[in-house]
Amino acid sequence: MTIPIVPRQRPVDRLAWQHASEGAGSVQVTFLGTSSGVPTRSRNVSAVALRLPQRAELWLFDCGEGTQHQFLRSELRVSQLRRIFITHMHGDHVFGLPGLLASLGMAGSSGGLDLYGPDPLREFLDGALRTSSTRIHYPLRTHRVQEAARRGTVVLDDDDLTVRCCPLTHRVPAYAYRVDQKPRPGRFDVEQARALGVPPGPIYAELKKGRNVTLEDGRVIRGDALCGPPRPGCSVVYCTDTVFSEAAVELARGADLLIHESTFSHGEAELAIQRQHSTSTMAAQTALEAGVQRLVLTHLSPRYLPGNPMTPDDLLAEARAIFPATEVARDFMSVDVVPAPSGP
Repeated sequence: MTIPIVPRQRPVDRLAWQHASEGAGSVQVTFLGTSSGVPTRSRNVSAVALRLPQRAELWLFDCGEGTQHQFLRSELRVSQLRRIFITHMHGDHVFGLPGLLASLGMAGSSGGLDLYGPDPLREFLDGALRTSSTRIHYPLRTHRVQEAARRGTVVLDDDDLTVRCCPLTHRVPAYAYRVDQKPRPGRFDVEQARALGVPPGPIYAELKKGRNVTLEDGRVIRGDALCGPPRPGCSVVYCTDTVFSEAAVELARGADLLIHESTFSHGEAELAIQRQHSTSTMAAQTALEAGVQRLVLTHLSPRYLPGNPMTPDDLLAEARAIFPATEVARDFMSVDVVPAPSGP
């Protein structure tokens, strides 16, 4: 199936896939940086934002140099940023972090941030902020993910979402992350509730959660009887930097969207293995073996600029030969992710 591209005002392009289940929950992914190593005129270095519309919250995965400028060029509200997940400590994934944190402090727009990543993350930030005399006047909490990755336990579990991670195969400790939206209550049958004489208002909210409500006339209305079957949540996996990894395959199993690095073309597989990065075909093989719904390639080497012997279109063709439901990310491309349809 071809992923439709839906036009949108620049600088954001929207790439969306939907299914027939009306009202399914979604998360929105925006690519703020899609180059590897160094920025180019059209691609900044790594950063991917995950927007959670139902809770007016923004999560960031990696924060390469210039990420705060990318926020300014996007439709995202950095004031909604609540969590940042770092894959590894290479500069093209973390050099934008001290500046972003400092700007949030000066703007006074942050109620606090939670940062997740490799063990040296806090030391790196403390050093950068201390030596630049930068004061952060909001709660800044860091969480090491190494143990959760080793044990296969969750990194984060709240009312709506869980986050897990796994170790990748790179030159320094690196981790992939998976975000899973928990199943939500089934669709509430408003017409049936009205037919039963249930007055609209706060009672509806209780019934929508599947709870029982006692009306003023003594009748007990069962919320589960007015709700359809639970609706599945969606899942997003962010995987960079790594050579082909069985651990990444397991983490991505059945995901709705896999974002995977594609630093090199298939013809440079030897170089990819040497530098412990992935080719387009390694990313596609990961998607195929994991049985994901969609794959988006990111972290492209600057050697594949348009006009060069190999371009992003060539990497896309290589990946699609293995996994047809593939796209190549562009800076400011935005993706709506919804759960895959259930059943045949």
